[in-house]
Amino acid sequence: MPFSLWLSLAAVCAMGAMSPGPSLALVLRHTLGGGRLPGVAAALSHALGVGLYALLTVWGLGALIARQPLLFQFITWVGAAYLAWLGIKALRAGRVATWQASGVITSRAQAAREGMLVALGNPKLILFFVALLSQFVSPEMSLAAKTLIVATAMVIDGGWYVLVAMALSHSSVLPWLQARAHWINRLTGVLLLGLALRVVLGPLG
Repeated sequence: MPFSLWLSLAAVCAMGAMSPGPSLALVLRHTLGGGRLPGVAAALSHALGVGLYALLTVWGLGALIARQPLLFQFITWVGAAYLAWLGIKALRAGRVATWQASGVITSRAQAAREGMLVALGNPKLILFFVALLSQFVSPEMSLAAKTLIVATAMVIDGGWYVLVAMALSHSSVLPWLQARAHWINRLTGVLLLGLALRVVLGPLG
């Protein structure tokens, strides 16, 4: 995979991870309720769930491109519509909601379990990855390239939420994030709308 193409993948994965949502609320809750280690446990287990969905999507897309190109095209267009909807939703979002996470007494085991369940219990991740990864997967793609795609999604997701858990040890970080949540939403919305348009135009080269 060319480095420029990988950078595009990494950028979209990063914005997807940074977008306020139930995953961020989960990490905030366990960090505030149990400290740094439960927050990190939730972040890492969530990344494993994301990696599993990315793995299933990459291998499924590869088979679909080779055997059912018309069905693959239809699915990518549905994915593009979903990305556009997410983008519009992000642009219209405010600065509160998912950023208001109160702390509860928690443990590393509980945090790890809930982190995995939040990821695997969100079937919309499959739609997101189908639309996203359709731009990067090709029938002739090597095993190493597919592994790189999955690892990128998993490492960026885990890295961001671990960073959030670590940063929350400083009391000034959460108010800073809350004050700028609307800008993250807007940037995410623009990126998702741009990706939806790119899906309609055709795969990246």
